[in-house]
Amino acid sequence: MAALHHYLSIADLERAARKRLPACVRGYVCGGTEDGVSLQQSLQAFSRLGFVPRGLRHVAQRSTATTLWGQTYAMPMGFAPTGFAAIVMKDCDAALAKVAQAQSLPFIISGASTVPLEQLQNAHDQRCWYQAYLPGNMARILPLLQRLERAQIPVLVVTIDTCVGANRENLQRLRFTVPFRPSWTLLLDGLRHPRWSCDVFLRTVLSQGVPRFANLAHEAGPAITADPPHGFRGERDQLDWDCIDQIRAAWKGKLVLKGVMHPEDARLAVAHGADAVIVSTHGGRQLDACISPLQALPEIRQAVPAGYPVFIDGGFRRGSDVLKAMALGADLVFTGRPQLFGAAVAGEAGIAHAVQLFRQELMTNLALLGVNRPQELTADCLRIQGDFSLPPSQR
Repeated sequence: MAALHHYLSIADLERAARKRLPACVRGYVCGGTEDGVSLQQSLQAFSRLGFVPRGLRHVAQRSTATTLWGQTYAMPMGFAPTGFAAIVMKDCDAALAKVAQAQSLPFIISGASTVPLEQLQNAHDQRCWYQAYLPGNMARILPLLQRLERAQIPVLVVTIDTCVGANRENLQRLRFTVPFRPSWTLLLDGLRHPRWSCDVFLRTVLSQGVPRFANLAHEAGPAITADPPHGFRGERDQLDWDCIDQIRAAWKGKLVLKGVMHPEDARLAVAHGADAVIVSTHGGRQLDACISPLQALPEIRQAVPAGYPVFIDGGFRRGSDVLKAMALGADLVFTGRPQLFGAAVAGEAGIAHAVQLFRQELMTNLALLGVNRPQELTADCLRIQGDFSLPPSQR
């Protein structure tokens, strides 16, 4: 077990995780698409904004708690869906759900996860959300909705930015494919990382065989080394707003659209009955050369009615990043890679440590900003870095 007190930031966890993971797994977890522009934009956007703090404020009553749809969470943060998390840690999805429950955070089960959603729901009191990769075919969607209803999933998250597979050149160079295809290159890579080979690969295969696509459809799918019956992305290019209307009519729970980057899509989400949107570029893993979610956030906030929930993910590594998004109008921030870095370093304890790093930074930065709650922040506390324009009275 790693001595976690030596890891003082998410960046520390990332550096350690990169060393411990085989190149193919590291490339999948850490990499982006094509030239990695969207990924870098997400990471760099935060440095372009600076805080303007206030002093002499009574900040002894600070709280990071937030309430959404009648549920109180410990922080305005949650775990984004992370497909194939099993290649980072054995039963990683179960560990993520357990930590999210213990830390009172929302957790979104990925449609590309390997632990059955019913098992995650039954094992933990927290009612997990579910993220779907849907085809544009209601005959295939409806049975999945029925499965989710039986499992008492309260929130359905429909990803809208994966109509086709992205051009992930880095994975092609590493011989990593989805579905997973073993090769001599991958075998040698695993031998160079014996800890991962023993703790993740061998323990998983010996205890349960090759993991399966447990949650893609209305029933458990094949092993992650095989294509699902309709192909991994079959008919996704037919998913459109008419499908969203039909899903809305059939689904009684909350409906969230993930991958909203254009304000007009945000307006359409409201018009078609979605209960919230997630501003996201899929971790920089779909369309390259996108603006960052943080840059898209203000326009999307303006495009939807006051009080309408707007969530965001992409590039969050510090508590200060979370607070910048809150100041620009986000209601919840979701993270994906940080908890996977923690899982790679120290399993369940590493995931919890990543959460605690965010929590500590949030509490410290709230005090230094002069506010007691993240919801008090507005864009007035932010300035574009490098903008030295003088007030009118001094021009």
